[in-house]
Amino acid sequence: MTTGAPAPLPRMPPSADADGKISTVITYLEMTQPPAGPAPPRPAGVELLQVGQCSVAFYRFLYNTVGQDWLWYERRLSSDAELAALLADPAVSIHVAYRQGAPVGFFELDSRQIGVVDLAYFGLLPDAIGQGIGPWLLRQALDLAWSLAPARVTVNTNSLDHPAALPTYRKAGFLPYREVQHRFDDPRLLGIM
Repeated sequence: MTTGAPAPLPRMPPSADADGKISTVITYLEMTQPPAGPAPPRPAGVELLQVGQCSVAFYRFLYNTVGQDWLWYERRLSSDAELAALLADPAVSIHVAYRQGAPVGFFELDSRQIGVVDLAYFGLLPDAIGQGIGPWLLRQALDLAWSLAPARVTVNTNSLDHPAALPTYRKAGFLPYREVQHRFDDPRLLGIM
């Protein structure tokens, strides 16, 4: 299907240091009031649904497919039982954007901390990137987060994420409050990915 959107530029995967570690900078962001201004228009043919009882298999599909290029590995370390417990927690919700019946992106809201809703995970499947879905989906996530009446909404991103992640969060109204240098074992070399 031709959308008229430019094809995403190929991304060079990060390389590990000689000791098998990858370095990144994690940026922690927050909002203390709902976003101002109108929401971006809903892309044609896209709908958002909350997953009522998300299965571990479906969650792994979303997490692994969206996060593959950005080295999302932390939830890959979780057992099925750990993920099932997380997904069964009423303070955690999974929302999936679909286009013509196929998933194109998802987000996870975590309100287990009093007064805070964390946008724990947010992203698009690879072939949905660059089609205007991201800003709309982020606004949907923020509207749902603020409907829970938190004191603040948080998210974090890192320098391995999509290059538009940090600017998109800032444009939506998030402000950085902390940066942390982080080095971790390359999950590809460990066989995790």
